[in-house]
Amino acid sequence: MAYDQHLANRVRRVLASRRDIQEKAMFGGLAFLLRGNMCCGLVESRLMVRVAPESYDILLQEPDVLPMDFTGKPIRGFLYVEPAGVASGPALRKWVGRAIAFAKNLPPKTRPRPAPVPAKPEKRRRNPAGPAVRKRPRP
Repeated sequence: MAYDQHLANRVRRVLASRRDIQEKAMFGGLAFLLRGNMCCGLVESRLMVRVAPESYDILLQEPDVLPMDFTGKPIRGFLYVEPAGVASGPALRKWVGRAIAFAKNLPPKTRPRPAPVPAKPEKRRRNPAGPAVRKRPRP
């Protein structure tokens, strides 16, 4: 899926002053991560925002807001905001601000370090000349 490049640039401008934001391609769209936690993103022409699960039902009542049902089942804590809901600069800043406010309270994600690969034990080499000849002890 493609995402709205114009909306992506608008979100980038809102987040421009933050040094702790990363962009990452996700869900066929674009995601913005705060210290490794997704806070908002773009899926097609919609803004996706991550909000506190406690405020999910309240925010769902706002105009131009839909549950995020990317998998066919709504994901509590994630909302879609239709283009009309973020058409103005203040509206976009409000929604991105809500997503940042929630994500900044999450613990930073760290990359898991890969598990060390155990060293393989060395195989004993066979003597190419054949089995070793043992000398008889001298009497």
